[in-house]
Amino acid sequence: MSTPPTRGRWVAIVTGAISIAIAAAYLVLITVLDARGPLLPPPPEALGQPPSAPQALAAAGPVSVDAAVAPPLG
Repeated sequence: MSTPPTRGRWVAIVTGAISIAIAAAYLVLITVLDARGPLLPPPPEALGQPPSAPQALAAAGPVSVDAAVAPPLG
């Protein structure tokens, strides 16, 4: 009888090793990405929408107490 094909055996071993390496890299990548915490939605500015009122006030900076109080009437 002839000897078993060794080339096919090496191709299978190398392919299996590459597959295991890709799977291990995928698991490491998923673990790193998952450790960053939950995903948050993007801010409205990223979607081209104007900021809402609380965000617009926060972006305007601090407001002094005198500017926030209406002048006395009369």
